[in-house]
Amino acid sequence: MLIRDTDIVEVFMDKKFLGKMKKVLIGMKEEILGNLMAENEAFEALVKDLDPKDLADIAADDIDRKTLEVLSTHEINRLRLIENAISRINNDRYGICISCNKKIPPERLEAIPYAFMCIECQTSDERRNR
Repeated sequence: MLIRDTDIVEVFMDKKFLGKMKKVLIGMKEEILGNLMAENEAFEALVKDLDPKDLADIAADDIDRKTLEVLSTHEINRLRLIENAISRINNDRYGICISCNKKIPPERLEAIPYAFMCIECQTSDERRNR
């Protein structure tokens, strides 16, 4: 098997790109964890500050709590996607569409580092789920 210089450069660039993306993903993970802890403190403060109030105030507090829960759920889902992306990097599967096994363009991964499908498969999946 003949190895060309372009093959060596491509492997090196891929490793450099993977290292960069892993740092980005770890940074995103740390940010989300920090936000979730801050939200939990805000949630605890909200509950502790509840005084006997009229029904409208209690309903507003309940809406605030539900909003915090939804935000946390969204962040937890994003955290799972990030952790899966880090795992795919460690298993040499990062940047490969889970649906069609084609390479996901680096531009897409830079925009959405935890993307696990190429644009075509993602679009098709979203159409199916409407």
